[in-house]
Amino acid sequence: MKGYGKLLIEFSYELSKIEGKTGSPEKPLSDLGLLSYRSYWSQTVLEIILGLQGQDGNPPTITINEICEQTSIRKEDVVSTLQCLQLVQYYKGQYVISLLKEVLDKHAVSMAKRKIRIDPKCISWSPKDWSRRGKW
Repeated sequence: MKGYGKLLIEFSYELSKIEGKTGSPEKPLSDLGLLSYRSYWSQTVLEIILGLQGQDGNPPTITINEICEQTSIRKEDVVSTLQCLQLVQYYKGQYVISLLKEVLDKHAVSMAKRKIRIDPKCISWSPKDWSRRGKW
């Protein structure tokens, strides 16, 4: 039964992507809930960052907002995850993401354990248009 909580979290974010909205769990989160969401956020944000390609010999760039758009994770949750992973560094007047080998190794191990995933191409769902509901 291990991994189903993260699967449900992933599913809820895939639905948020279809809706075109950012999502976040209801607050306050329990300690275990925070651990589950933080684990999902960490894996998801790292997947995005590791998938980046630089251009013309330059390092890849991405903004927090772009990460939010690609993942449907709220800005505050992305920032807190990057801080928790200690990936954010202040360098020459701007914040940069710095990937440490330990973080990459830990990410590889955790992704190897994550066997069951949601395939967004298999989701057949349209969000309800609440603006078209009948008047009472």
